[in-house]
Amino acid sequence: MMKKVVLGLMMVGAIAFTAVVAHADSDFEYGKQMPQLLKWISNAKTPLADGIKTAAAGGKAISAQYEVDEDKGFQLSVFVSKGAAAADVHEVIVDYETNKIKSDDKLTDPDDIKDAGKQLSALANAKVSLDQAVAEAVKANPGFVAIRVVPKGGDSAQVTLLKDGKTKKVEEKLN
Repeated sequence: MMKKVVLGLMMVGAIAFTAVVAHADSDFEYGKQMPQLLKWISNAKTPLADGIKTAAAGGKAISAQYEVDEDKGFQLSVFVSKGAAAADVHEVIVDYETNKIKSDDKLTDPDDIKDAGKQLSALANAKVSLDQAVAEAVKANPGFVAIRVVPKGGDSAQVTLLKDGKTKKVEEKLN
């Protein structure tokens, strides 16, 4: 009986730990939309690095991704810092076909602002822009396309690449 209780508690603990870790990482949320993203990504004519350059014309790109938004559908979203604080970050939507800016809105969602603050901190000492990091990742991985870039601690960025329906994550140095 005691063995069953201990095993049950271990399972509950493992599940709780896994859920906390998964939710703490934005990769979990991004992964949930992957089936929809795979249906749409072939429509994207704008490489991620080019979309980042376009969006960053009015500031500094701090993250970017192709995504399937609940309200707006498939889009290329770039967080762009237009000041020193997370409150000065905008979400710039770049048209994935024409590489032109569709919208530029200041972040208002508390979770997005919190993420932006972390991204700004991670990029504080960066000497390499995100578009350069993405271009390097694509160059080093022939046949792959970049679908996401997020700065990580330790002066690097994680680039998510896609090929034949499978993703691959690579780290690119920003210094």
